[in-house]
Amino acid sequence: MKKALPIGVDNFKKIIESGYYYVDKTMMIKELLDLKGEVNLFTRPRRFGKTLNLSMLRYFFEDTGNEQQNSHNRELFQGLKIMEAGEAYTRHIGSYPVINLTLKSAKQNTRESSFYKLKNILITEFERHSEMMNHEKLSEKEKQQYNRFVNGEVSMDEYSGSLEFLSRCLSKTTGEKVIILLDEYDVPLENAYFCGFYEEMVNFIRALFESSLKTNENLNFAVITGCLRVSKESIFTGLNHLNIISVLDEKYSEHFGFTLPEVTQIMSYYGAESRMEDLKAWYNGYLFGNTQVYNPWSVMKFAYDLNGNVDAFPRPYWINTSSNDIIKVMVRKADREMRGQIEALIEGRTLDIQVHEEITYEDMEGNGENLWNFLYFTGYLTKESMYFENSSIYLKVCIPNVEVKTIYQNTFLNWFREKIKKRGFQDLYQALESGQAEKIREILEEQLFWTVSFYDSAENFYHGFLAGILSQSEQYYVKSNRESGNGRSDLMIKSPSLRGRAFIVEIKVSQNIDDLEKDARKALQQIADRDYMEELRAEGYRRISCWGISFYRKDCEVCCGEEIKMGLSQ
Repeated sequence: MKKALPIGVDNFKKIIESGYYYVDKTMMIKELLDLKGEVNLFTRPRRFGKTLNLSMLRYFFEDTGNEQQNSHNRELFQGLKIMEAGEAYTRHIGSYPVINLTLKSAKQNTRESSFYKLKNILITEFERHSEMMNHEKLSEKEKQQYNRFVNGEVSMDEYSGSLEFLSRCLSKTTGEKVIILLDEYDVPLENAYFCGFYEEMVNFIRALFESSLKTNENLNFAVITGCLRVSKESIFTGLNHLNIISVLDEKYSEHFGFTLPEVTQIMSYYGAESRMEDLKAWYNGYLFGNTQVYNPWSVMKFAYDLNGNVDAFPRPYWINTSSNDIIKVMVRKADREMRGQIEALIEGRTLDIQVHEEITYEDMEGNGENLWNFLYFTGYLTKESMYFENSSIYLKVCIPNVEVKTIYQNTFLNWFREKIKKRGFQDLYQALESGQAEKIREILEEQLFWTVSFYDSAENFYHGFLAGILSQSEQYYVKSNRESGNGRSDLMIKSPSLRGRAFIVEIKVSQNIDDLEKDARKALQQIADRDYMEELRAEGYRRISCWGISFYRKDCEVCCGEEIKMGLSQ
């Protein structure tokens, strides 16, 4: 039997013990020990293996205080690359006290809930070290203070210094300095920004980091992960020893996400080599340093689907792993210039941006340059190339793959649907009923001006655009035939009453603006040639109007015909 894929499993021990498929990232340990960074901040997009890597570091380095457990943890690494690196590295296994926290569960709707979760996260980590905290080397005062933390008897201000206290106690009992692992440090910050208590969360995280990372004499080294490098002045005050490793850096570039050899091995193992091109188009495209990287979450999900059906369609798995609030901010504030830039990106073109690594969530409401940086560092854009100009770093960025492109498209389509619901289109239906082709054109072009066109999938875009607008009426049913592929017209609009009106709409996409009128007439002729009205006649409708509509970017042309039977091309 093939090994199971670890979908949603980010605990290293569980993956190894349960026999899941594991992509070996243990050489990250060697690089950490070689480079000797004291406080290392890794910024990577969500679902790129940050939590699993920190779990791997914990099981490698941690001295649990139990010799048998330490020996078992060592066995987890047998057969993995780090064990071949030599005694200079393997001697560190099970040698240090480790504080391991993930802050991702602090994503709550209210200030009270978020801080309650943070408090419980800290208490849980204190409880994990309960045996060591009974050690004879600790004073009664330290043991009492430990119990106060565990029992939740201190304020949140005191909890901001809890990691420094725990470090001191663990170092005292083991004789070794502590390794601190902090996962998803910016999740509570992002959540607090969108929920309205950002400043309070910033103050707490800053105090937590200052005590545990800046003035902590019992710290060996720390590894922090997140999606963004939040401003040094805002969070990492005074951390002059902070080593930031972003997606721009060469170092550690292959340890988050899957490289081509790793993906090739996965697809070969599950007998899905024939689907490599689909996998590449949908989930490749990220450039960390100069290393091409695939989205690991989506690769695993696609491999899981292929393992059951080698003909399975690729899907946008990554879109469901977060709220995509950053994209929503972009959509909400997009002006005409930004919509044009997004259209260019969706078409596959690049955008030049100046790099601003030290940013805060509040900067999203500033200029567009900051928002493009957010999109880049969180994985919604990727680097195509980098250059220097006037002592500043600039990037040419693009949408990395088909999967991320669907996030842009779906977000804008949802925004447009909400917008057209507020607008109302009674005037459009009046124009349809009275045969006012010019009025219809004006209304459609007005709406095209405000949305983002997806020219690389133009037919589907314009079909969805028109169907969305026409579906606003409560007096008519709209039937879309495109999805069924049954050789019928694109859209049928009909009154519930057979005595009422019915309309047939056929859509064409022109190659240039000069073809608009010709293509609209072709659409109208197609309705006649293929007798699309027959279905409506058979149902009993007698007042049927036919419309041919052609689109080219933000322009359209509209032609009308009543019960067409003649050849329009003559």
